[in-house]
Amino acid sequence: METILQHAQGLVYALLHLMPSPYQRASLSSLLGLFLEAQGHPVPQGCQTKSASALSRFLNHSEWSTRSVLRTTRHQVLQQMRAHLPGSGSPLKVLIDLTTLEKCGKFRHLGDPTE
Repeated sequence: METILQHAQGLVYALLHLMPSPYQRASLSSLLGLFLEAQGHPVPQGCQTKSASALSRFLNHSEWSTRSVLRTTRHQVLQQMRAHLPGSGSPLKVLIDLTTLEKCGKFRHLGDPTE
């Protein structure tokens, strides 16, 4: 049975593999490192391995597929949920915290379901 660490590592490697260049892989790796440190440093200024401008360029201008990252992450999460389903009759409770996401603009794929 795989541990949660092995599953997390698999997800990280899958996401890194989606990046089209070594520079983007390094930037994503640096950002993930900042998230894991959880020291409260402002991103990207708190990063010691990449410049703030390099991380800003990665997040705002680089040509990597956001859709592929979301799809890969969703696939890994669903795989974990299936592997650890509670017993019959027990409800599965999932909490997705979106409070850290900026709430501005529109994402056309999350439009009105009736459209």
